[in-house]
Parts: sequence; structure tokens; C-alpha cells
Amino acid sequence: MDQIDHKILSILHDNARITISEMSRIIAMSQPAVTERLRKLEEQGVITGYRAELSLSKLGKYTTAFVLFKSSHCKEFEAFSEAAPEIVDFYRTSGEYNYLLKVVTETSETLESFLEKCHTYGFSSTLVVLSTRFEDKLFSAILPNQA
Repeated sequence: MDQIDHKILSILHDNARITISEMSRIIAMSQPAVTERLRKLEEQGVITGYRAELSLSKLGKYTTAFVLFKSSHCKEFEAFSEAAPEIVDFYRTSGEYNYLLKVVTETSETLESFLEKCHTYGFSSTLVVLSTRFEDKLFSAILPNQA
């Protein structure tokens, strides 16, 4: 990947709905050249999809928590987690806990109810988010020298 590919990824990260013509104007390349680069980035698996950024509060989800979970019933807990709409991110971890979950619910009461269901499979330590300073900073960490 070169600087042009990095620029394309940066533009898409900021606005996945941008048109090819607008992107080609920003990058100062022809539309066919930009289209070809996008195709290659998709084929290489660098670009895996185009998604909408959703407002959780507009969807009625006001409580976010990170849950460290320890289970000796891993297969069952993983199956439960896949079916649980409250879990939006799910990570297998090393250390004292098996899993790290990002959970979103309507209220602290619905979070409590969800955690009670989880305790069938093990025990947890929960960190409730008070406020979010930033999210999705990953892109700048991966491509720090964007031009």
C-alpha cells in the first residue's frame, strides 16, 4: 500500500458514502484509477465493508458497559453471547477473565437484568461507561502518516 491507498482509506473512514468522482477530485486522480484502487483494496481484504455509524441513544440505548467475564462453560457462553443483542463486541482474552464484552442496554436496570442472565455461565466484573471521549481511533493508529 502506498500513500494514495492510505489517502483513499482515510477518506472512506471519514465518509464511506463519498462518490468516486468526489474522491478522485480530492486525490487528483482519474475516476477509473480510483475505482481500480478501491477494487484492489477490496480484493486484498483491506476494505471489508461499508457501514453506517449509528447513534445508540437515538436507538434507545443509553447504557454502555464493558464486562470482564470468567466462565468454565466457554462453548455455552459463546453460544449465549452470539444470540444476545446486548453484546456488540466480544473478545476472547488472556489472564484472569476469559472474555471482554462491550454491552449496550436501555438503562442500568436492563444492564443488571442482562448480567443476571450471564451469571448462569460464570461471573463478571462490570465497568459502566460514564462518558465517551472518542471511539474508532484505530484508523489513525494504523496509518499514522496520512498525507
